[in-house]
Amino acid sequence: MTQDLTTHRLTQFASGGGCACKVPPGELERVLAGLGGAAGGPATDDLLVGLENGDDGAVVRIQDDRAVVVTADFFTPVVDDAYDWGRIAAANALSDVYAMGGDPVVAVNLLAWPRDRIPFELAAEVLRGGAAVCAEAGCHLAGGHSIDDPEPKYGLAVTGLAHPGRLLRNDAGVAGTPLTLTKPLGLGVLNNRHKATGEVFPDAVETMTLLNRDASLAARQAGHVCATDVTGFGLLGHLYKLCRASGVSAVLDAAAVPYLGAARPSLAEGYVPGGSRRNLDWVRPHVSSSVADDELLLLADAQTSGGLLVAGELPGHPVIGELVPQGEHAITVR
Repeated sequence: MTQDLTTHRLTQFASGGGCACKVPPGELERVLAGLGGAAGGPATDDLLVGLENGDDGAVVRIQDDRAVVVTADFFTPVVDDAYDWGRIAAANALSDVYAMGGDPVVAVNLLAWPRDRIPFELAAEVLRGGAAVCAEAGCHLAGGHSIDDPEPKYGLAVTGLAHPGRLLRNDAGVAGTPLTLTKPLGLGVLNNRHKATGEVFPDAVETMTLLNRDASLAARQAGHVCATDVTGFGLLGHLYKLCRASGVSAVLDAAAVPYLGAARPSLAEGYVPGGSRRNLDWVRPHVSSSVADDELLLLADAQTSGGLLVAGELPGHPVIGELVPQGEHAITVR
């Protein structure tokens, strides 16, 4: 290579970062509602999971004991290191299959790159990171699609397999079931701080590149049927969607929720993604809370490649609350 690739801070080439650059949840739901059947329609006998509840992936039954899980996820750089960004984006995309109770089988790359602004050698590092995580997951990576784009973006379209009777769905929650979270929160504020200052948080990178495979398998082996992953809409946003889809409410113990070490100091210093504030604005009317707004903001923090939120206990992971009969508010935070 003839260029020093380390001088290119990838996060500076994008207005947003990671899952915090998602379209705001309320705005997205309004648009999809206006499209009706044109947006994908409800589940049918063979389309087991469609658009109706905003679950993590689509699921189609192809045999009595086999279903296909399909998803796609991509975003702008969340870290400056190209290889790590590729790993994070791949782990995040694979997570949607794990969150549905499936196992990824094959993925294809989705790459947008500003060829006149960033050396294409860095794109190769991004792809190399994605390939490394797919190999770790035992998922084939076969080609993909690329475009020339003013902002860099990367992710995967993933196809997996699941048993139709052992799915993890966001509409299967039952009152009286504990809630377990498998990764700490705080990724949004730390990624925002990294973008602003260049500081690197190895524990955040480790968290984002950790596959949700083992947690998904443990949930299925325990007989759990309800889960979602915690990504761009934050813990409160994804829990609200789960409660709404399942016809239940939830009580959340704020003190039991785990955080990465630098999350609270970073919030106190003002490193908050716009997506996290939009999340809280969207979910606030559905939340009853006795905690401070800063605490709610952390609970709504836009995560990238976050953990699974499972209705049921998983050994080694904290129980952070419980599903309860449907009440006036979808979520009560104590």
